[in-house]
Amino acid sequence: MIEFLWSRMQIELLDCKKWKTSTELANAIFDYIEIFHNRQRRHSSLGWLTPTEFEKANRHLQSVS
Repeated sequence: MIEFLWSRMQIELLDCKKWKTSTELANAIFDYIEIFHNRQRRHSSLGWLTPTEFEKANRHLQSVS
């Protein structure tokens, strides 16, 4: 899974522009992972739901266990 995340981030974020500072790059990576990848990007392994949607849909299953 991490290899897929890294390759998608490389294509969708890192190859798109030149970063002026390492802080700017670190902030962009954080935003990509926390805002886009975890909240908006749909994942085939989760039935094409976002991780947030998947967690909400399956929250009741976690509380039963």
